[in-house]
Amino acid sequence: MTIDEIKNGIVIDHITAGLGIKIYTLLKLDHLECSVALIKNAPSRKMGKKDIIKIDADIELNTDILGYIDPDITVNIIKNGKNIEKKRIELPEKLTNVITCKNPRCISTTEQELPQIFKLTDKENRVYRCLYCEADAK
Repeated sequence: MTIDEIKNGIVIDHITAGLGIKIYTLLKLDHLECSVALIKNAPSRKMGKKDIIKIDADIELNTDILGYIDPDITVNIIKNGKNIEKKRIELPEKLTNVITCKNPRCISTTEQELPQIFKLTDKENRVYRCLYCEADAK
C-alpha cells in the first residue's frame, strides 16, 4: 500500500494500534475538506504495530485529546515536504470538554452550559477526577 507524502500538514505518529479511529473521531477529522489518511496496524520496530494519521493541511490540533487517548504519540509538522518539528505529547494536567462526568448528581450533568473539567490526580495510573464532584473519569 502506498500513501503519498504530504507537502504541508501534520503526521500523528506512534499511536497505539487500534486507537487511531478513536482519535480520528474525537478530533472530528471527518469534517475536514483536505485529504486525511488513517493507517491502521502499520508495522513498527519499536511498537510491533501502530496507527498513523496523515493530515494534508496545517490545522490546530487539540493536544489534550491526543495526550488523554495516548500520551506516547508524536506529532510531526510538515512544511514543503520536510519535517520541521516533532512534538512529544504528554498527559494533560487538565481536560476541558474532552470527557463528560458520569455522576448523575454532578452539577456539570444538570447545568449543561458548564464546561466539563477534569484534573489529573494520578499520573501513573492515568486517573482524572471531575473538578466539581471529584468523581473518577471512566
